[in-house]
Amino acid sequence: MIGMRIAGGLLAATTMAAATACSASGPPAHTEGTTAAVASPAAMASTRPTETLKPLLQQVLPNVKGKTFTSAIVDFPPYARAVPHRHGQAFVYAYVLQGTVRSRLADKPVHTYHQGDNWVEPPGAHHVLTENTSRTEPAKLLVVFVSDTGARLKVDDRAS
Repeated sequence: MIGMRIAGGLLAATTMAAATACSASGPPAHTEGTTAAVASPAAMASTRPTETLKPLLQQVLPNVKGKTFTSAIVDFPPYARAVPHRHGQAFVYAYVLQGTVRSRLADKPVHTYHQGDNWVEPPGAHHVLTENTSRTEPAKLLVVFVSDTGARLKVDDRAS
């Protein structure tokens, strides 16, 4: 089971299932290509390590009907990549706690973020690149989702 600390609120089973799907023990490994042409997740799983997501807190927002706040730590071992994915209609905020992460949304240029940097992803964004740039040092993100209550937090692209 994924370790977690809950500081108020309940962790819904659907969010736990979605978070577990983001871990290395879930469905296809979270790896992807660095260009617009993306290899299949299954092909890339054998070549790069994957990220893991550990939920910290989930709380239904009392003043925003149908929305839930979820925070999580995403660990990227050295040289890890995530499978291209979407976060549904969630608004996503990411903060680099450790290391350096390269990121790209489908319609945006590639950005490199260092410890202390942060970014947001709008609802419906297609995240085509997320990777730890180091082959020797881990990277770690604090990620916050404001999502539809009960929605999956991450949906990987299907293998081609």
